[in-house]
Amino acid sequence: MPAPRPRTLSLNLFLYHLGHHEAAWRHPSTDPSRIYDPTYYVELARKAEAAKLDAVFFADGPVLHSGVDHNPAEGPEPLLTLATIAAHTRRIGLVATASTTFYEPYNLARLFASLDHLSGGRAGWNVVTTQSADAAANFGLDAHPDPLARYARAEEFLEATTRLWDSWEEGAALADRVQGRWADPDRIHPADFTGEHLAVAGALNVRRTPQGRPVIVQAGASNAGRDFAARWAEAIFTAHQRIEDAQAFYSDVKRTALAHGRSADQIKILPGISPFIGSTEAEARELEATFNELTVPEYGLRNLGAQAGVDLTTLDLDAPVPLDLFADAGDVTDNTRSRFQVVAGIVRRDRPTLRELLHRLAGARGHQVVAGTPEQIADRIETWFTQGAADGFNVMPPALPLGLDAFTDHVVPILQRRGLFRTEYEGTTLRDHLGLEVPENRWTRQRAALGARASA
Repeated sequence: MPAPRPRTLSLNLFLYHLGHHEAAWRHPSTDPSRIYDPTYYVELARKAEAAKLDAVFFADGPVLHSGVDHNPAEGPEPLLTLATIAAHTRRIGLVATASTTFYEPYNLARLFASLDHLSGGRAGWNVVTTQSADAAANFGLDAHPDPLARYARAEEFLEATTRLWDSWEEGAALADRVQGRWADPDRIHPADFTGEHLAVAGALNVRRTPQGRPVIVQAGASNAGRDFAARWAEAIFTAHQRIEDAQAFYSDVKRTALAHGRSADQIKILPGISPFIGSTEAEARELEATFNELTVPEYGLRNLGAQAGVDLTTLDLDAPVPLDLFADAGDVTDNTRSRFQVVAGIVRRDRPTLRELLHRLAGARGHQVVAGTPEQIADRIETWFTQGAADGFNVMPPALPLGLDAFTDHVVPILQRRGLFRTEYEGTTLRDHLGLEVPENRWTRQRAALGARASA
């Protein structure tokens, strides 16, 4: 029996326009003209691959947000962009966001299966239900489904999609020129799924993929999202400001996964981190301040006001944020507004002025923003990794390519020297990078069970 694989960090590059700081597009290190330039994304992915990162990840939403007057709210579609990246890379994983509320299982299963084949087994799907109420009108809906309805549909969506990915057993594809047989119909099965929200006949017109199926990623932190993730997700993208909150989330999800009969080490918890990196801590903080000075308060007030459900434009930017704005944020027993709770925690603990809070959120929308030397950033990552708060991180550079270069050139080598991160890829697929098993095909498993009973 092979020795267990040593636990090592997972590190993804979260690609977001020109960087995760809301003023990145105004900083002289970025080039706004490249948002639709395919070579821009290929260059970033190649840098991530050279540093041996696990994957590049794209967030997405099927709506043009109201903040487009002050911030990039547009961009190319993730799956097409990742297909372009796949053609110019060899190992880096490729994770795209797609909504179970506004896709249908058959076409989405086909898209991700195709990406997995065309990339040699590097595809991952970040499953979202879409929070934006504005998106509903883009798809002919009178109202946006509430969270419980969205997650009920998502449960059916995952069941239908995984059935489609399993519809071709191993060995179903023959390509037997002598006998003139392309495939074995007895090893191809319909999805045959009917639920309250969805119905899919199947089978998929794409054979089983190199990974068995693409890696399933999820980003919800609400109670419904956590339970959904514990049943389905193989990697979870999450946002935490404090290590104790991250540790509580980590243990809760792993414990819930065990209750669902899953192995806890087959779910990777990956918080977001947005590092400002300098040769000294003072230099890093000065870099962060430079970005914050480029923010437009109107944009931040609009976003925060939408979360709080109030008009903030009449408040003094340099006065403490009123605590009563977050009185209905809830707690761990009712965290249906999980990102809102992250913001509420900052206000309650740190009592920032409104301007200070806007600057805190400008960096990464509630994910932790850290300013420091490469050693300090590496220390933070190591502490969270070794103390039960994370299996790795979604790296969110404040500006691209500036922040990526600083991280891969200066932080990654420190993590490698400490034995926390790989120096070479050990496999070719995203599952290999994450240390995830290839899921067993349900029909192959059933065939084996029937064969065992017949021979008993």
